[in-house]
Amino acid sequence: MKHRTDHNQNEIIKAFLALGCDVFDLSSVGNGLCDLVVGLVGINLLVEIKSEKGKLTPAQTEFFKTWKGQKIIITTQAEAIQLVAATRKRAYLENSKPTTRSKS
Repeated sequence: MKHRTDHNQNEIIKAFLALGCDVFDLSSVGNGLCDLVVGLVGINLLVEIKSEKGKLTPAQTEFFKTWKGQKIIITTQAEAIQLVAATRKRAYLENSKPTTRSKS
């Protein structure tokens, strides 16, 4: 099968990079694996890029059903920005929870 990337992939990668994320392009791997791994605040996200009307291939559908880690489908730069904001907020909230100390 010929390797193909969605027309919006480069602009979405640029958005992630502008927000200070690390981005590694996995789109040439195939076999249902997501297009990108995006790293920020100690979290790695698998990101599938689709056009607005794009659909998952059967291999991608199977991957999304079986992969136990974090994965998401992104279609626009705005969704990338929202994902980064939500991930940073979640990381902040998890890291700011009060800890309990054991009595000595």
